[in-house]
Amino acid sequence: MRLYILRHATAEEAASSGDDGARKLTERSKEKMRGAASGLRAMGLKFSVILTSPLARAAETAEIVSSAYENIPPPQVLPALATGVSATDAVTALRAFSKHEDVMIVGHEPQLSAVASILLTGASDVVHLKLKTGGCIAMDLPARFERGGGELRWMLTHRQLRTMRK
Repeated sequence: MRLYILRHATAEEAASSGDDGARKLTERSKEKMRGAASGLRAMGLKFSVILTSPLARAAETAEIVSSAYENIPPPQVLPALATGVSATDAVTALRAFSKHEDVMIVGHEPQLSAVASILLTGASDVVHLKLKTGGCIAMDLPARFERGGGELRWMLTHRQLRTMRK
């Protein structure tokens, strides 16, 4: 399986309701994410499944990526990608999707970097990544979906992804 780990685009500072989970993307970040999604498509990437955190900023990011692919596939909410869920629990939840060839997950830091570390090394605190908003990691995972069996393919910022669309 090839796993793409995408951090949500930049969100507003505070939601009008005061609920962190309701924070939406800024208009500027939506535009930048559309460019990054076009870059993903221009790179020839395809996704069997797009999984997203239930939080608004991640769900909106996943929708932007999906729309660049004419909503095939549509995003699916995976509660284990929400903030406050351990990276170990997120990896356990991802096992159900290990039969798919190309899976994208959209979520939050620090969970995403810890997920990458677990899949690359077997532990959440060995690889120290700081995935910037709109940034993406690609890794290959063995069919058995074992911890520590992953291979990093690339890591790109949203700016680098946007330049790929040209």
